Amino acid sequence: MYRFLLSRQWVILTLVALLLIPTMIRLGIWQMHRYEMRTARNELVADALTAKPVPVEKLTSPGHAVTTDERYHRVTAKGRFDTDHELVVRRRTNSDDEVGYHVLTPFVLDDGKVLLVNRGWIPADSPSQTTFPKIPAPPSGEVTVTGRLMPDETTEASGIKNLEGLPDRQIMLINSAQEAQRLDAQVLGGYIAQTAPEPKGDTPELLGSPGNEDAALNYAYAIQWWLFSAGVPIGWVILVRRETRERAKKEDGADETAPAEPAAV
Repeated sequence: MYRFLLSRQWVILTLVALLLIPTMIRLGIWQMHRYEMRTARNELVADALTAKPVPVEKLTSPGHAVTTDERYHRVTAKGRFDTDHELVVRRRTNSDDEVGYHVLTPFVLDDGKVLLVNRGWIPADSPSQTTFPKIPAPPSGEVTVTGRLMPDETTEASGIKNLEGLPDRQIMLINSAQEAQRLDAQVLGGYIAQTAPEPKGDTPELLGSPGNEDAALNYAYAIQWWLFSAGVPIGWVILVRRETRERAKKEDGADETAPAEPAAV
């Protein structure tokens, strides 16, 4: 009755089913790992954003690489903005996906070290972005700033290419080591995304807080893949039973239509 399972068509179908089951199980495990990673990251970000601000030099120093545990931690710094060496970071978008710049202003601490402060987003003056834009001035004199500590940007992490030959005082990526060479100063590793004091005008627009990654979606995908893997053998059994019934019907029909043997004289 089940000899049809040895046919070429059914052998291929069975092999495909046997390959799909472990593949779907592995995909479910991968999605569960993604869920765990995103959940851990969300907890890390939430803890960092709610932690009490600390002086920036407690977490970073010249040449220091900001770690994952230090990222987003709120820090404070006391000093003055150095607008003479201000830069803009090209091709950055705001919450409405408008393309403009991030304003990167060196902040000279009381001990002479420099902290890079991302003061927020401003619109581009022209589509070509070849001229240096007009930038609202920061507070003058000594001021205390608060912000989220961020690591140096890289092409690998951001996907942004570090282009050469850009207009004067424009960069693609924020890198404290490069700024240390340009300023000929001791620059703290990483930079901060300013959260206070807020600008007096509409710009620069302060950068929004990092949002939670949708970890629940990965959890749902994991369950989905495992349900699919369970459905494969069930579907295979259903197909076998259907094929068996159809073959049995054909055999019964053949028996009914077969001519009767003549009776013996």
